[in-house]
Formats: sequence, C-alpha cells, structure tokens
Amino acid sequence: MPEVSLLLRSTRVITPEGTRPATIAVADGRISAVLPYDAEPPPGAAYDLPPGATDRTAVVEDVGDDVVLPGLVDTHVHVNDPGRTAWEGFWTATRAAAAGGVTTLIDMPLNSLPPTTTVAHLAVKRDVARTKAHVDVGFWGGAVPDNAQDLRPLHDAGVFGFKCFLSPSGVEEFPELDQERLGHALAEIAGFGGLLIAHAEDPHELAAAPARGGPAYADFLASRPRAAENAAVTRLIAQAKRLDARVHVLHLSSSDVLPRIAAAKREGVRITVESCPHFLTLTAEEVPDGATEFKCCPPIREAANQDALWQGLADGTIDCVVSDHSPCTADLKTPDFASAWGGISSLQLGLPAIWTEARRRGHTLEDVARWMSTAPAALAGLSQKGAIEAGRDADFTVLAPDRTFTVDPAGLHHRNQVTAYAGRTLHGVVVSTWLRGTRILHDGVLAEPSGRLLERNN
Repeated sequence: MPEVSLLLRSTRVITPEGTRPATIAVADGRISAVLPYDAEPPPGAAYDLPPGATDRTAVVEDVGDDVVLPGLVDTHVHVNDPGRTAWEGFWTATRAAAAGGVTTLIDMPLNSLPPTTTVAHLAVKRDVARTKAHVDVGFWGGAVPDNAQDLRPLHDAGVFGFKCFLSPSGVEEFPELDQERLGHALAEIAGFGGLLIAHAEDPHELAAAPARGGPAYADFLASRPRAAENAAVTRLIAQAKRLDARVHVLHLSSSDVLPRIAAAKREGVRITVESCPHFLTLTAEEVPDGATEFKCCPPIREAANQDALWQGLADGTIDCVVSDHSPCTADLKTPDFASAWGGISSLQLGLPAIWTEARRRGHTLEDVARWMSTAPAALAGLSQKGAIEAGRDADFTVLAPDRTFTVDPAGLHHRNQVTAYAGRTLHGVVVSTWLRGTRILHDGVLAEPSGRLLERNN
C-alpha cells in the first residue's frame, strides 16, 4: 500500500455523514482514511490506517476553522477550445475553475470548432486540452440531426453523455433536434445505456413570443417565456417515459415545470435536473437595461420564480447546481439584448455566489456540497469524485465561509473579464484547492497544470 503523503486537518470537514473535525489521510492521490481531528501518533509511528500504510513522510496541513469541502464538479462548462479561443480556452477556463474550488469540469460539445459530434472531433479536443488542464476535464458528446451513427462510437470512446438542443443553439454547426429526431437519438442512446442532456426550450413557443430588439430587459424576458421551457420539458419527460431512457434537463429557469418534474420522478421516469448560480442569485428586477452581461438563454427570471427554484432544490426536485459558464469576447455583449451573445461567465464565482444566497435562506455548506459536488459527480458517473471518504480522489476545496470579497472583473481568470457579478459582495473565499492530494491553488496563486483527461467509468 502506498505511503500517506498528506494529512489535511480542519475543525470542519464535510463528509457524507456530516460536518466534523477530522484529519484526511491521502495516499497516492486518493483518500486513504478520514481520521479523528486530534489523532496524534507517537514519533515515527503510524496512524490507525489500513495495513501497510504509514505517515512517516506525510506533510501535515492544518487549515484551522476553514471548511474542507469535496472539490466541486461542474458538469456544464463551455470551454470553446479549439476554434473560438478568443472566447475561452482550456488554459484559462481551468485556471478559473481551480480559483473557484472546481476540481473537475465536463466540457460542452458546442461553441468549439469542430464540435464534439464524432470520435475524430473528440480526439482533436482531447489533444488541445491535454497539456492545458489545471483541473480534471471530461467531455460531453453532441447529438445533432445527422450523427446518430456516431453516438455509440462516442460513448465507447468515453464521453459522459450527449448534449442536444430542442431549439436553435445559436451556432450553425450544432443544429437542434426536432421531436422526431429527438426520439430517434434518445432511442439510440437508451439502447446502450447512455445519458441525454437537453437544452429544453420549445421552438414553437419561442417563435410565438413577442420579439423586439433593443436594450430593454423586459422585452428580452418576454421573448423567452416560461411556456417555452414548460412545453419542452413536458415533451422530454414523455419521450423519456416512452423509451425508459435517462435524460437530464439543463439550466432550468422556469419554476412552473417543477411539479411536472416531481411527478415524473415519483412515477419512475429517469429524469434529473440542474439549475445555475445566475438563476438562483440574480433576478430580472435588478437587471439594468442594456446590461447584456446578464443575458442568457433561458433567461434570468423574477424574484418569485427564484424563490420557487430554491424550494425545488430544497425538496430534491432540482438535483444539482452547475455554472453553464458560457463566455464570449466583450464586443459580442452589445447593448441590444436581441443581438448580444447569450451566456454568463461564472466558473470562478459559482461557489461564493451560491453560498451567499444559500446561507441567507438558511441552507448549510453541506447542502452546497451536495448540490455542487456530490450530485454532479453522480450525474456523470464519476464515482471517484464528489465526497470526502476513503477510496475517493483527494480533491478538496478549502473555504473561509465568513470572509467576504467584492467581485472585481480584473481578478477573474477566465479569458474575458465580463461578468454579471461585477461589484457584488459575496461570502466565501476559496483559500486553497487540492487535486488528488496536490495543492493547485493557494491564496490566489495557481500551480502549473496537473489535471487529467477523464473518460466515462474511468
């Protein structure tokens, strides 16, 4: 058995059994044991570890009262690399991830050129990412109208599932699926036990909505009505039920559809749901006209809708919280909501943003760890991630939960310092981030890239 290389100690360690004082023993990049906080061996002796393990060469790191969470897992990140690297790239995105306590991310298949719709395209993306990853990186495949024959090969090549759009994606190289093609793709994916993840807005509802250009956020909000999400999710549930297929609803914004999702889960439909920090911390009422850094699709909705989303998180209807980090260059964020690129950059800020609002609403960091680490890891089948317990990867986020900071765009690590959170004061400072027992961030300073490329069931 390998020697223990690290003993990470805190008075507050979030484990599956709750938060407690503990010392985490790390050997060969994995958690060897979670020990009592005050376990002090005699000189030269070993802790009460599995047979053969010793701590004689271990580094002891005591973080005091800072909280140790399992490293965050963000399953919804648009890295855009290769092809649109002026927007983002693996080097900058993974630095932002590490700075935000994210130790694993899964890259979306679109906005890169080529999109991840064939095994050959996946190979291109992996080659680009291989030497640039500061955190562990996996990949979603894409389901588009003409690649049904590519889905099984992509699955066999290790993608974690397949992203599709039910309305136009915004980029020509990644077309949406109509209901017939959705059924065909979903049947194919269900046949090999895969996962479909869907941008669920109904194109007919969008086409029927009022469409006005200009800077008024109210006009943009009216152009992306809740009815579009409600109809698309309802149809997705029906397809999943018909085929006994596994589906996941991306970036849920409309709270109206939560009762339908809850009912589907009770009926045994294999559906999971995510929401995002911007839907849970920002509201339509506070978006200034012309402030297109707040534009995303589906949109940020009203405060009452946000309250219902939090209730959906609390009762388990919404499974996880992930960023939908979707950056672009500043010039694409024109003051016209109709023409501006839609996407919010929050990879580095998701944890403090969610913790700020969660604590205000009476939730705990245990809840946050479940929503932002354990549940996304389970969604992707990353059994080695998402919890602080023996046998898992030694991925940790050390958070000072009561410290505050004011968001300065110049301090963000993603490529373009455009953010809807500029000037906001947030609770929770990420003091350090650890990947497989190695500290990759300490007091804002990042180490050299050490992330690995992940495959499904790896």
